[in-house]
Amino acid sequence: MNAIYDVVIIGGGMSGMMAAAALAKNGRKVAVISKGDPVCCFSTGCIDLLADGDDPLKGIASLPDNHPYHLVGEDAIAHSLDLFQGIMSEGGMPYVGDVHANRRVLTSLGRCKSTCLVPETMEFSDFDSDEYIHVISFYKMKDFYPQYITSRYTNAGYSVFDPGVITTAGIAEKFENRPFLEAFISWVQGLDIPEGRIAMPAVLGRNLVGDVYHQISAGCGRKIFEIPTLPPSMPGLRLFGGLKKALLQKGVNLYWGKGIYSVEKLGNRIEAVTLASSGRATRVEGRAFILATGSFVSGGLQASMDTVTETVFDLPAYLPGARETWFNDDFFAAGHEIEKAGIRVDSSFRPVDTEIENLYVCGSILAFSEVMKYRCGHGMAIATGVAAANACGGLV
Repeated sequence: MNAIYDVVIIGGGMSGMMAAAALAKNGRKVAVISKGDPVCCFSTGCIDLLADGDDPLKGIASLPDNHPYHLVGEDAIAHSLDLFQGIMSEGGMPYVGDVHANRRVLTSLGRCKSTCLVPETMEFSDFDSDEYIHVISFYKMKDFYPQYITSRYTNAGYSVFDPGVITTAGIAEKFENRPFLEAFISWVQGLDIPEGRIAMPAVLGRNLVGDVYHQISAGCGRKIFEIPTLPPSMPGLRLFGGLKKALLQKGVNLYWGKGIYSVEKLGNRIEAVTLASSGRATRVEGRAFILATGSFVSGGLQASMDTVTETVFDLPAYLPGARETWFNDDFFAAGHEIEKAGIRVDSSFRPVDTEIENLYVCGSILAFSEVMKYRCGHGMAIATGVAAANACGGLV
């Protein structure tokens, strides 16, 4: 079984999906190959562009010269996030925010994290410390304890609703049932809550979250917001599901749950990849290829005793130094040297130190990304994914 595409993207995370969306928007025939659901399913669903500072786009100028953001440029970064917001809005899961302004999002541990774009359901999470916050929890819900939040804020309280189930997915499914939603709104209306905002764990549906959110907001007459829960979080699943749905609507072919069995090359070009299968092999041919498999967590890179290997094309990977320098003494401190490992690329996102002409690289597999140190994971994935898609336009 053979299939021929303008561009074949290997990796179904944020970077790969945004590259596919950009190419499909320009009429290209695109395939995305992924061996499983990506890391973004486990995220808060928020888009970190650069967490430090009030203006994340302006702050990019202060990053090291070799950071991948500099290959994209500020204008293109802003355009890529506009594209992302447009896709999510069309899918009924709008994101709010501005590339020139970070905002705070309350977490389930009671602390606030800094981020750039957030789902509409978290728009009112950035509140003044003296404003009253009422947390609504759910009976026996796993991994969410309102006391973590109320203990940190003197002007806060909480109530508990019994949904009849205890998992985030189960409660989210309940909220998409109209009688349950109406019963919940009636219960909230009966509470004697002081003036202020209402917060609750991110369980307000999965596919119909916009409708659920607006009905609760209208019924309560308050500003409400969701609090991202521990992974796998519902906002992360919504983010992935929204992008995947958008790709299917744009005619992108998805090869999901398929690893790469072999790579075919002809001279300095990649001709095709064959997918691992228990039955008849699937050969996927492309004029250009984009590698977006992620770093160590996603399996795009693998570390042995003293080397790092790229797992699909065996590309030369940059190492920051000897193994004994890879990690800080404090493992939980950001800025481990090993975060710099990855694939080095030129200004067109082609890998250096290789003669392959029709391969492009994007996302956290890029060398010098340091996404944990700079907290720029989803933002950099979006920006470099769209940039790689634009760079390969001349070949397709």
